[in-house]
Amino acid sequence: MSSAPLKFAIVGCGLIGKKRAAALPVGQLRYACDLDLARATALAQLYPGAKATADFAHVLADPGVDAVIVATLNGSLAPLSLAAARAGKHVLVEKPGALNAEQLRAVQTAAAVTGVRVRIGYNHRFHPALQKARELFESGVLGPMMFLRARYGHGGRKGYDREWRADPKLSGGGELIDQGVHLIDLAGWFMGDFPTIEGHAATYFWDMAVDDNAFLSLRTSGGQTAWLQVSCTEWKNMFSLELYGRDAKVSIDGLGGSYGPERCTYYKMLPQMGPPEITVWDYPAGDNSWALELAAFESDIRQQRAPSPGLHEGIRTLEIVEHIYRTSGYPVSTAGL
Repeated sequence: MSSAPLKFAIVGCGLIGKKRAAALPVGQLRYACDLDLARATALAQLYPGAKATADFAHVLADPGVDAVIVATLNGSLAPLSLAAARAGKHVLVEKPGALNAEQLRAVQTAAAVTGVRVRIGYNHRFHPALQKARELFESGVLGPMMFLRARYGHGGRKGYDREWRADPKLSGGGELIDQGVHLIDLAGWFMGDFPTIEGHAATYFWDMAVDDNAFLSLRTSGGQTAWLQVSCTEWKNMFSLELYGRDAKVSIDGLGGSYGPERCTYYKMLPQMGPPEITVWDYPAGDNSWALELAAFESDIRQQRAPSPGLHEGIRTLEIVEHIYRTSGYPVSTAGL
């Protein structure tokens, strides 16, 4: 394809849409699109050359648009991604990508027909501490993997149970499909597929029809375990992910901001065992995960490679979510496209 800069449209001009726009190289935002034209206009005005519109069909009809970033509520992610894929536009869609796996399969079918690339926006993979952990993991210093343990949570806010995330028609579920999908994606990134899925979701505190906590035990075909817990009753926001190999451990703590300073710690087992040798990397400057993810998406398009995480990973993550919801007695979205 041409080496000219790619042109993007952002659909959904809320908090995440603004983060996506800020991460784009100068001059690459062609449209800011939102049902609220005033909100689209406010975003477009920040970027020279960008146009505001409330008409997504107009965006898709423009041959100057190479790719669409879909940053809406969960219920709109898959329908907009499907329309973009059918129109021949590459797609970066925010996690979880859809209300259910079936919706993502429809996007997958359309993308196969038109040949577009679809990346799921699991930006946590691009946080600096997680990038360092991945580097250590790929170097082999951990030895054979044994298990992974991760916790992720926040404390909500006054009225949280009356926001859109508490409405299953808009969200597809609660904390599991909100923050839990990040942990499932990261676990799969380090450990592969999980044919054995156990766990449950529960609503302990918030007055809502969706879950506010979930506990998962995922196992690979070789018996390695990912133990995950997510919560929106975690009164002090926190993120923790630990990788345990036979030769060493790596831990990632914090995500910056209210989740605390981001840090990666490597614990090397010594031949005599006992206290390990410890190396620490701190990342006080914040993360550039949004920009790194967009750069990876551009490489997907230019190199015509399959995005990772893409639709395959997104579908598998939602299949795990649906299994936990079914076994826990929560309704699973059956919304189609």
